[in-house]
Amino acid sequence: MATTTSTTQTPPNNTNTNLCFSNYLHSLSQTPHRLRKRMLATWTPDQELNQVRQRSGADMKRKLKWYDLMALGVGGMLGVGVFVTTGSVAHKTAGPSVFISYIIAGISALLSSLCYTEFSVQIPVAGGAFSYLRVTFGEFVGYFAGANILMEYVLSNAAVARSFTEYLSSAFGQDDPKTWRVEVDGLIQGYNMLDFPAVALILLLTFCLCHSTKESSTLNLIMTVFHVVFFGFIIIAGFCIGSTNNLVKPKGLTPFGVRGVLDGAAIVYFSYIGYDSASTMAEEIQNPSQSLPVGIIGSVVITSFLYCLMALSLCFMVPYNKIAEKVSFSVAFRQIGWDWASNVVGAGASLGIVASLLVAMLGQARYLCVIGRARLVPSWLAKVHPATGTPLNATLFLGLCTASIALFTDLEIVIEMISIGTLLVFYLVANALIYRRYVIITNNPPFQTLLFLFLLSSSAIGFSMSWKLNQQRWGLPLFGMSTVTIIAFFKYMVPCVCNPTGWSMPFMPWPAALSIFLNVFLMTTLKKFSFERFAIWACFITLFYLMYGVHSTYKAEEREGTSIDEVNPRTAVQQIKLEIQVL
Repeated sequence: MATTTSTTQTPPNNTNTNLCFSNYLHSLSQTPHRLRKRMLATWTPDQELNQVRQRSGADMKRKLKWYDLMALGVGGMLGVGVFVTTGSVAHKTAGPSVFISYIIAGISALLSSLCYTEFSVQIPVAGGAFSYLRVTFGEFVGYFAGANILMEYVLSNAAVARSFTEYLSSAFGQDDPKTWRVEVDGLIQGYNMLDFPAVALILLLTFCLCHSTKESSTLNLIMTVFHVVFFGFIIIAGFCIGSTNNLVKPKGLTPFGVRGVLDGAAIVYFSYIGYDSASTMAEEIQNPSQSLPVGIIGSVVITSFLYCLMALSLCFMVPYNKIAEKVSFSVAFRQIGWDWASNVVGAGASLGIVASLLVAMLGQARYLCVIGRARLVPSWLAKVHPATGTPLNATLFLGLCTASIALFTDLEIVIEMISIGTLLVFYLVANALIYRRYVIITNNPPFQTLLFLFLLSSSAIGFSMSWKLNQQRWGLPLFGMSTVTIIAFFKYMVPCVCNPTGWSMPFMPWPAALSIFLNVFLMTTLKKFSFERFAIWACFITLFYLMYGVHSTYKAEEREGTSIDEVNPRTAVQQIKLEIQVL
């Protein structure tokens, strides 16, 4: 009698799963070794401009001119801060002196924009701060900054989209800004007001951006022109029908003191998110060496001027203690009896918010695309569509993420977290510019520059903490004078040469050093919960790097056989392809 023996075969899917899991465990065991190889690994600008960019497949198309870039910068900033933060800062934090808060934040943004401009001219790629920091301080610092920029973009876009709903409802004569939202019982307070118009707007802009950058830029240019005219109407009307008495009543120009003005500056810094979007268009701009400085710096100067006038006009119309925290401009016109103007303001503000969202979503997709090129996130996010020349996958992915947050999350929950992420990235870029100029380009020993950056940051922290702890009598003079002395001594002792390949920051290291100082100071004025939430986010992105990013980049370089330099101050960074600058 024959005996049949049955053998159990493992399904191929299970075998592949087990193999992948085994390989991943092996990769994790190699984490310390791979961290040593990758954490401080840098690319040269030549590699960033050519080799890394080729990982996207098709190139982005150079169709934009300098006025497109300036319109993108202005459009990206206008509407975000004035319509979202001005009312609440004037009412609760700074009073009528909110315009001074905008001046301080604008000076800090201008100094940071100068740093961005030099980097963008030297390395005209779509990666912005991520690319600038990666070629200077290595992979992890670049990744950390890039992840924070993405957080800033997604959260700010979600917050602005929700503000769009409030102003749109005001345009239709609704007094309650929450009229068009749906309240859901059972959800946590702050996450229980569903905003479907905000979601619809984000999805519509996402599909628009997937189609073409040039058409999106043209649409933004038209909206920005109308928006500036609309700003002019509000400013003129506010000054004509308002009164200077509202600036000094009921408690003077600075009812919350100088501290309130500076605290307000840290919050309204949120308004200047957008100019760095212009730097991410470097791969799509014609003649980047000339167009980028005009576009980036010009947009910050124009926007700062308009912001100050808008804040002043609001405080002219209504005493600070009667300014509404939400849809403040619409409510202000209603309070003075101009109901028709209130509806016009609601419609115009909605248009401005659409323009700023368009630019911000344009920038966030290009950041993620370049991070995908570096293999720090899945590589399919780096793909550029050959027909449209746009980062299609990154645009769709971030559009869905932004829409999800906009559906649930209230504005107040995200604004201060946005500010701390923005200030930190701008702080890192200023440090990187000084290191690059004095060490990599000038070929000075790195120790002098690193010591200067450490002492400068320490002095800025000392000054900021003295201010926060009310030690004005001895702390502020001591740390203020030490900061000036440190910068002057470094400038006198350490030589510096200008970059011969394009636009360079003048009067170095003063502008970049002051940018570092201001960014540190503004960060320390934020509230404790901002740092707590930021710490959670920092832990999460660091864990992602350890669990995925470092292994992905290590294997990518193994496959491509590329030799990556460790951080070396004498790396031959002068290998930049000059022809890129004059395309």
